[in-house]
Amino acid sequence: MSSVWRTISALHVNYKKLICLLVVAVSVCHSASAMCPAACICASDIVSCTGKNLSRVPAALFKHTKRLDLSHNRIGILDHDWMPVLLDKLATLIVSHNGITSISTGSFSATPNIKYLDLSSNSLRSLGSPVFQELRVLEILLLYNNHIAHVDSAAFGGIHKLQKLYLSYNSLSQFPIDLYIGKRKLSELVLLDISYNQIQSIPIHYMSLVPARHLSGIYLHGNPFYCDCTLYSMLNFWYLRHFSSVEDFKAEYTCVLRSGSNMNKLPLLHDNYLNCSESTINGSFHAFGFIQEAQLGERLIVPCDTKISDAGTHFVWISPDNQFLEPSKDIEHFRVFLNGSLEIDEVQYEDAGLYSCIAINRKRLLNETIEVRINVSNFTVDRSHSHETFNTAFTTLAACVASIILVLLYLYLTPCPCRCRSKRRKRQPSQSNPHASILTSNPPLDLPADEKKASSGKRVVFLEPVKEPKPGQNGKVKMFPGENIIAESILKTPRTKSESDSMNSVFSDTPFMPSS
Repeated sequence: MSSVWRTISALHVNYKKLICLLVVAVSVCHSASAMCPAACICASDIVSCTGKNLSRVPAALFKHTKRLDLSHNRIGILDHDWMPVLLDKLATLIVSHNGITSISTGSFSATPNIKYLDLSSNSLRSLGSPVFQELRVLEILLLYNNHIAHVDSAAFGGIHKLQKLYLSYNSLSQFPIDLYIGKRKLSELVLLDISYNQIQSIPIHYMSLVPARHLSGIYLHGNPFYCDCTLYSMLNFWYLRHFSSVEDFKAEYTCVLRSGSNMNKLPLLHDNYLNCSESTINGSFHAFGFIQEAQLGERLIVPCDTKISDAGTHFVWISPDNQFLEPSKDIEHFRVFLNGSLEIDEVQYEDAGLYSCIAINRKRLLNETIEVRINVSNFTVDRSHSHETFNTAFTTLAACVASIILVLLYLYLTPCPCRCRSKRRKRQPSQSNPHASILTSNPPLDLPADEKKASSGKRVVFLEPVKEPKPGQNGKVKMFPGENIIAESILKTPRTKSESDSMNSVFSDTPFMPSS
């Protein structure tokens, strides 16, 4: 009896074990089905659901997935609940070729640890509010081959670890300079591809503020640039520095003329095809800091603006007199910092010349040599010369203005002498005095006929009578008492030339002939 009981007990235990095994098998099968949806292919932590005409993301996804490929489907909108499962281990997400037209804020809250995001070949037209702000560790973002025409300055806010951004084959008309300057700049961005957009000009005055490690990764080829010597100078400068973005795509940098009907593309980097002046080309060297202007006696710091900026990079400066300047030792008034910057304390005239900075990275087996020219001038002396030149020019100008004013005053304010003389002649006949004799060179109109006949061909003096002649005077004029003496004195007194002398002579050397 006891043996039978032991047999029954053993069978009961075996049934319990069997039931447990069945439960485990069912749970494993269910979890296996949850790890890989029917429309997808799964390989360990990789899930590929490409080309399955999916309009929504499958709900049964393995939560430890690290790579998810949803390309070539028809997921049109990315909103806050488009991802049904929290995938906090997901590092790579590919959603290309889905016809996506919009991305809402909070769309990536279920995938916060993505480092690689591919949104290429969709139908996006703009990037507004910070739609990627949940992706704090995002490093690579692919947005090429969309229809993006506008990118808001806050669109990439919050993704401070972004290193590579691909925006080629879109419709951008302005260079996104906010990615490099301002409070929303991406300090880790080392590659920006905006090739084959609709950009016609570049804000070069802002580009000079961007370090070389960022400039070397900007790809601009394939844009319809206007032919401009400043743009040519910048790109030629990049080419001379062996930036791969220009060196590898030199033939694809073209431009069109601003005016004219000729829209043929001209080579932008072909042996100074635009015939730009040297001053314009040197201006780019000034703008990018490769020509430094220093004042006598001031402290100058010259950065070594190299595209090699990894940790462990060693810097060596070579002065114009071939002295080696390194961070470990200071020579005279020179000092090299660990970041490669050269300090010159109290610059002197002999410090001017061409300096070379050599950046060496032994781990990556890279090196780059940068040449910087330093010009030294004396601001005080230059200012005195400029003041002297200004004073001389101002004095000359003032003298010319004063001369012109004097000439105008002489022409328009000086009285006319002819008018004054005519006025005087009009006043003289009217100033007759009954007690004075007035000499005139013309005979009175009322002379008797016999006197006119006697005086023909002779110069005589007529005295204006005071009284009318009385009968019995026989045509003679009766003078005042002593009239003979007065007449003789007038005839004998030497005459002075007056205004009337310029017209007719009153007296002559011909003796006075009294009438008989």
